Amino acid sequence: MRTGAIPFQFDLTDLLAKARRQFAGRVGDVTLNLPFVSVAVSPKDREKQIAREIVIRLRDRRVLSAWECCDDCIDNALASLREIRQTLVEKQVELPDAQDGPLYLLIDAMLVGIRQFMTYEELLRRSPDARPHPRFDKYRLPEHRQGYFDGLELLRGHLSRCLGQIAAIAGMEVPADGLIANYQGPWEEQAYLPSSPVDPPT
Repeated sequence: MRTGAIPFQFDLTDLLAKARRQFAGRVGDVTLNLPFVSVAVSPKDREKQIAREIVIRLRDRRVLSAWECCDDCIDNALASLREIRQTLVEKQVELPDAQDGPLYLLIDAMLVGIRQFMTYEELLRRSPDARPHPRFDKYRLPEHRQGYFDGLELLRGHLSRCLGQIAAIAGMEVPADGLIANYQGPWEEQAYLPSSPVDPPT
């Protein structure tokens, strides 16, 4: 069930600072829009190719558009997210000469989101209030289950908008404000820790 709750905030502080350092003030072929910052980039042909592969592989993954209703759905979603994480890591490995490029940065944004969701999920699982339903050892209590639902909804919005930006790098004619239906639109800034417009002094 969707409630619109924001159970945790993504921390992209380091990633956004990196984007500003590497791309701010440049003139590029593609404008990438991230939470709190927009940058112009000129992706290489290899980045465009891999970006297209990522979009094709992930756009129809059910976990990115599903609405969970039970514990089995949650378990399936977690397993699918681990598979997506593996795919993204494999694509980063294919970019050894473009680790400072825009595609690597966007993949990092997706991986950071998944990792932070998994941390939230682990906290839910270890919470003293996360005991199983008293009648069924393996089932979650309703309020605990809702935490998963809300966290997954938040993550889907993040991944959808990241994929929209990856599609822009690929030059694909798809919505840049989110690749997945029902998860399109501007970045939900309250879902992210505030980011300073300038890097802190070193």
